[in-house]
Amino acid sequence: MNSTELRTSFSLAFIYVLRMLGLFMIMPVLAVSAQHYPDYSAFLVGLAIGGYGLTQAMLQIPMGILSDKIGRKPVIAFGLLIFAIGSLVAAFADTMLWIVIGRFLQGAGAIAGAIMALAGDLSRESQRPKVMAIIGISIGFSFYLALLLGPLVVTNYGLSGIFFATGALALVCILLVLFVVPSAQNIAPKGDTLPILQDLKILFSESNLLRLNISVLLLHMLITLLFVQIPIFLIDLSWPMEVHWKAYSIVLFASIVGLVALMGLARKRQKLVVLISVAGLALVFALMASGHNSIIYLLILVSFFFTCFNYLEANFPAMVSSIAPAGKKGSAMGIYASFQFFGAFIGGVLSGTISEFLGSDWVFVLASLVCIIWLPIIQGLSATAKLKRYTLNTNHQTPDSAYLQLSELAGVKDITVVPNEQVIYLKADAKHFDIHNARRVLNIQE
Repeated sequence: MNSTELRTSFSLAFIYVLRMLGLFMIMPVLAVSAQHYPDYSAFLVGLAIGGYGLTQAMLQIPMGILSDKIGRKPVIAFGLLIFAIGSLVAAFADTMLWIVIGRFLQGAGAIAGAIMALAGDLSRESQRPKVMAIIGISIGFSFYLALLLGPLVVTNYGLSGIFFATGALALVCILLVLFVVPSAQNIAPKGDTLPILQDLKILFSESNLLRLNISVLLLHMLITLLFVQIPIFLIDLSWPMEVHWKAYSIVLFASIVGLVALMGLARKRQKLVVLISVAGLALVFALMASGHNSIIYLLILVSFFFTCFNYLEANFPAMVSSIAPAGKKGSAMGIYASFQFFGAFIGGVLSGTISEFLGSDWVFVLASLVCIIWLPIIQGLSATAKLKRYTLNTNHQTPDSAYLQLSELAGVKDITVVPNEQVIYLKADAKHFDIHNARRVLNIQE
């Protein structure tokens, strides 16, 4: 990667980490720390934890499309400003209701699509996967960092301290966008970075993509559902808030070891490991419903949950990318992200509501049943071939016969031509496909 691409990837990844910290840091602490509010209830806790997911799901695709019309940086800066305002609303809140409103506002700063599109604009086609990978890794890193920092911050500065900190971080991110992130030098073709309206209806009905969208909805429903309960369990087991980070450290270390084992097994049997992971989640919740009165027992169950969760969370996006038609990855990922965030919203609402009226054990009964229903959905997923994506620039003089010759080249599996962008998207088996042959057919200079 050149200096611009390095600066782009790390500055945008840093912005992602700071922003996602603000969304995630309250997850391990809110259920306990909000108990002093006069209108405290398990339902409002669930709504506050998952509430950001509803506005994220609703605005993820529109904000991405808007960035194509008015520019990436204005949309990203505006989204961060909305996020900062939501953080301040929650920081000054004296009731749970205002925390919920603040969380909904935080979620309204839905800038993921615009960030990915800007990353595409600032990188060459050959280096774009590396830039996207760095940003993608930062998202997972921010979640784990939030689990460790949340209890420490709330112990020293209270719940409002978390929201003040995240609001301040969002303002820092605006400065990074304006003065550190490079301005776009080349505009990437939109198909593999941005959602496109005319693609959405087609992709919603594609069977394999629909199964993955439902799967990520359920996955994030389950993790949000879990985090409405876990902090309370730790308190009940005589683990005060100031040492919760130790519990999460144990869980994260153990789950990484488990993840490595699953990844090794998945090299030859990916679908089997996906099914094992979903079945593992069902088992965890069934065991939690039957009792969790020992700290060691609870940590083992949560570690096993995160092992399965981490594997699915890491592999689902790659599967979506592989299945999405050539030139429609941006739209497919936009829909996927919307399902993901909506799952977080549903999980918070369900966990809070059921816990409020039936008790926490019934939350885990529901979660286990959901996983059992999920198994045949994921079982129907067709095997996904490992194909590589290529983007080739063309011109208005390219004859139609060249497109036919291109589709007949060895290894080509899917081709999408977008004349108004003067670009061709390919999916091909890299073992048999020769990019030099494709360029010769299109008369593109090497």
